[in-house]
Amino acid sequence: MSRALRILVAAAAMFGGVVSLSAAENAQLARGTAITDPDLLRKLDQDDTLTISRLLRPELNADVPLATDLMFSSLPQLKAIPPAIDAEFDRYIARYKATYPGETIGVGEGFDAQLFDLANLKSRDTRFVLAGIVNRMDRAYVSEESCGEIRLIYRLARFDSRPEGGKTATRLPMTFNLVMKARDARQVDGNGKPMTCAEIARRWLDNGDWQGLIGGSFHPSDAMLDRIETNIQVSVAPKSAQHDFRSDYLLKVFKYDAATKQFEESTLENQIDRDRILADNDLRRDFRDWLLTPDHLREFDRGTVLIPEKFLAKAAVVSTPAGLDASALQPEFGMMQGEGKGDPVFSDDDVVGALKQAAARGDMQNIRSVAGFQRRLNDVTCAGCHQTRGIGGFHFPGVDWLADKPSNSTVVPASPHFFGDQLRRRDILAAFAAGKRPDFSRGFADRPQTRGSRELAGSEYQDGWGAHCSLQNAGSGTRDESFTSWSCAKGLTCQAAAASSRIGMCFIKTR
Repeated sequence: MSRALRILVAAAAMFGGVVSLSAAENAQLARGTAITDPDLLRKLDQDDTLTISRLLRPELNADVPLATDLMFSSLPQLKAIPPAIDAEFDRYIARYKATYPGETIGVGEGFDAQLFDLANLKSRDTRFVLAGIVNRMDRAYVSEESCGEIRLIYRLARFDSRPEGGKTATRLPMTFNLVMKARDARQVDGNGKPMTCAEIARRWLDNGDWQGLIGGSFHPSDAMLDRIETNIQVSVAPKSAQHDFRSDYLLKVFKYDAATKQFEESTLENQIDRDRILADNDLRRDFRDWLLTPDHLREFDRGTVLIPEKFLAKAAVVSTPAGLDASALQPEFGMMQGEGKGDPVFSDDDVVGALKQAAARGDMQNIRSVAGFQRRLNDVTCAGCHQTRGIGGFHFPGVDWLADKPSNSTVVPASPHFFGDQLRRRDILAAFAAGKRPDFSRGFADRPQTRGSRELAGSEYQDGWGAHCSLQNAGSGTRDESFTSWSCAKGLTCQAAAASSRIGMCFIKTR
């Protein structure tokens, strides 16, 4: 954190009593919904209890976690992942050279754009370490039978020998998420009865040890394996005559196929393939008609929409910092009227008409304007969500328990987006535990829903310094019904963060 930023934070505390939540308060927000304790994660990893190799092939009986060279060669389920990533890198490099013909790109400091070294995925000195375990039963709307998901999140690390003995560990910019269904329909509880969503939720809310949450000798069955999500910082490029500083992240998903017993390349959930849709008139029309159908528009408004695969991409490159101004860095750019070149997918009249029909039914909770529709079209995508207040493109990089003195960027396990959403997720677990139907809806990715307003009031997540706010509440005179509740705490004012945006950030009032 810079000296100027420290001064602003201190001033915020003095003038308005509004500060970011402490590490202890962050941990309390995640209690019952995530395992972020570094000591416990270290134990589960170093005991080879929840390593990737132990979970996917327990019969190996490895004494230590497998390095990446052995992990990808010894686990047949992962066979399709390295070549798929290699192919994406080839495409990325070709695009970069075509876009910036005067710049060089490659591995090492001698290049204008420095690539992630794929040799790290074939090395005896690197492996994936457990960085966190996250309950996502709030996603049970995808498949109620599975009760949602449990995510085991791993971070790639390199281990180098020290001259005096021992090893130093350095985290590398890649995450590997093993996503499992929260329940196997064949599971039974301690009484021999079928495991229920209510029982799983109660175990998490009781915050027992990890064995009570996942199982002491846990080995997921094929029925529980769902997918693997990878996120790689594919390149870093300093500011040049052709572009600002940028860091690009490659997102990929591999769904588990029980028939082949392999994780196969798949589409990313809700990651609209913008360029393909814009280039195909039939696809453009079909997407518009599908999304503006009242039932789909209602799910879109609540953040529970599942866009059909024919509109989706198998990879996404997320650029950070993306900024708030409309640009091609945002996944939906060019689909709305007034953006990019050519005809839009959605005209203002299309959206206004669909919203009027929905409003007549009293359906809409978040989207009440064209700007709200546009914002949801961006943040419902994988790439758009990752651009929202994440740390270096990740919402959950995990605490760096490998380092004696973690860097500032890895002391906190997750982004403000992650912590601000924990109250909503806990509400859903509580509903499951009580045998009630949960409310799976969520607000915009930029700002938590008001159901957590009491606990989050005055924090960076809602109303506090650095929170996103509506410029209409700052006297701009332009009222947008999608963002009327986005205000700032006492002592702060909403200031524009981008020239064309209706959203600003809460800062200290200036004379």
